[in-house]
Amino acid sequence: MATNVTQFIPKDVANRKDLDLRTGDTVRVSLKIEEKGKTRIQLFEGLLIARKHGTESGGTFTVRKISHGVGVERIFPLYSPSIDKIEVIRRTRVRRSKLYFIREKVTRDIRRKMRNFIGFFSSTVDLAKPEDMMEEVVTEDVSAE
Repeated sequence: MATNVTQFIPKDVANRKDLDLRTGDTVRVSLKIEEKGKTRIQLFEGLLIARKHGTESGGTFTVRKISHGVGVERIFPLYSPSIDKIEVIRRTRVRRSKLYFIREKVTRDIRRKMRNFIGFFSSTVDLAKPEDMMEEVVTEDVSAE
């Protein structure tokens, strides 16, 4: 019985090992995607929030971005052959090795902004004066008797 063993051939082992990826970096990952027999490059740009397993063969990194108002996270194997290249766009100094708190922080910031916008969009026509409301109540009580 013959078994087919597919071998994982890592891409640019030396270059990826020397690549200095740190949490807090903004990275642009170029992915090779096959559709209908054709290969195209798709970019995934976002904040690197986690590195796991260092530069060994099973090393991964997690990238988070906001796409159309929705947070999207993707975990990439460091030596994946489907990754064409990894570019570090911006470096940020962070004091944590895993930036998972960014998920909740972004949500809180959006809620705070929405709370401030609710008062911003109401107009004076929508707001009734307290004196007008009192007169209506008084006139209703008098006519009821």
